[in-house]
Amino acid sequence: MTKSLYAEFTALPGKEQRVSEILQILAAHVRREEGNVVFQPFTRATDPRRFFVFEEYVNDAAFDAHISAEYGARFNAELATLIEGTSSDLTWLASIDS
Repeated sequence: MTKSLYAEFTALPGKEQRVSEILQILAAHVRREEGNVVFQPFTRATDPRRFFVFEEYVNDAAFDAHISAEYGARFNAELATLIEGTSSDLTWLASIDS
């Protein structure tokens, strides 16, 4: 069963560009993960400080491998200095498709 979620966070004023840069670097790594199905970052059209990332992995093991990746730890450490709060808010999703 796939593991789907989205992450949301808000860049501190003036930090939007750096957040976008490190998110693009992370996306390049994640999209090469064997178990990654989708990793698609967005900003809100009405507020470029607000980021939204849709993620999907083939199963729990693929997600576990993703969260243990060293490049993810580097991303999260820098992200914490660039956003409101200390981490992204995660929302787990359940498909209504059968």
